[in-house]
Amino acid sequence: MASLNRVMLIGNLGADPEVRYTPGGQPVATFNIATTERWTDKGGQKQEKTEWHRIVVWGKQAENCKEYLSKGRPVFIEGRLQTREWNDKEGKKRWTTEVVASLVQFLGTRSGSDRPSSGADAGPSMSAGADNVPGFDVNEDVPF
Repeated sequence: MASLNRVMLIGNLGADPEVRYTPGGQPVATFNIATTERWTDKGGQKQEKTEWHRIVVWGKQAENCKEYLSKGRPVFIEGRLQTREWNDKEGKKRWTTEVVASLVQFLGTRSGSDRPSSGADAGPSMSAGADNVPGFDVNEDVPF
């Protein structure tokens, strides 16, 4: 039976992206985005719940995220879920689930601009995922 691992999110950045480099020189950006679900409960009260999603972006796309994205900026992310395992400082086994982005679409306007966005103002749409980065080793660990 076939399987599918695909995630699509639209949310706002919780902080500016951080870019690090693997020992092989590949850039990797990480950031968190918030998505908020809103509904009205049975009593007529408005409710909301915010989820935070850890995003990982590789290659030139990572460097573009650092240049164009900032805290509070809306973004569309498409990618796949990945769970990583590591040992913390005390040697305890830990896990994290993150979205490895294959497409990052910058939404809204750049910081400090009050103009509505057009295609050029919104920044580039990046679709070169980790699988398409020349010299990228899929088994290489994220450097943090």
